[in-house]
Amino acid sequence: MEVTQSLFNRRSIREFDSKPVNRQELEKLFEAVARTPSWANSQPWEVFVAQGETLERIRRSFQLKHADNASLSPEIPLPKKWTDEAKQRQRHLQPDMVRDCGDVIDRFKILNRSLFNAPVVVYICLDRILSEWSLFDIGAYSQSLMLVATQLGLASIPAMMLTVFPEVIRQELHIPDNLKIAIGIAIGYADESSAINRFVSSRRTVDETVRFFD
Repeated sequence: MEVTQSLFNRRSIREFDSKPVNRQELEKLFEAVARTPSWANSQPWEVFVAQGETLERIRRSFQLKHADNASLSPEIPLPKKWTDEAKQRQRHLQPDMVRDCGDVIDRFKILNRSLFNAPVVVYICLDRILSEWSLFDIGAYSQSLMLVATQLGLASIPAMMLTVFPEVIRQELHIPDNLKIAIGIAIGYADESSAINRFVSSRRTVDETVRFFD
């Protein structure tokens, strides 16, 4: 599969099938993703893969914390402001989801709090001493991960909600204190029977985003 095809085929899956992803497939995935470029070959990513009983403990703990209305505390700070244009695009998400999938908003909230029922969640971390430039490298690694996953027939979704209770993740995955949890990416197989997976968000056009100067 070409990179362009992976870009067009990849979409955020919000409900996964319970089918596990075998270890060989995951190793093939990470072997390819290791080719991601980084500043001066610094390769700042440290990766922790949660699956099986470990992931189920994380999932149950997240659900209990949500039920108790615990404060969300991702280690990458949440945005304090959005541009007016970004807020306008965000406002379209809910009506567009209803248009494509029916009234699934309550289901989406449940899935959002249960790690999308994914069989694998990849947590990508970086050392706390590093700057925002290394976050750029983490983003590149994340994109590589999702594109290669698509090529291998796996579905994915990157989500801040996968990281909102870092104390749970740290305890289960033995993440050392010097590392910051940057992002979580759920991996697995799409539940093709779920209406919520029919949703594909819109994209700005080239004319809207790119300025050419000759």
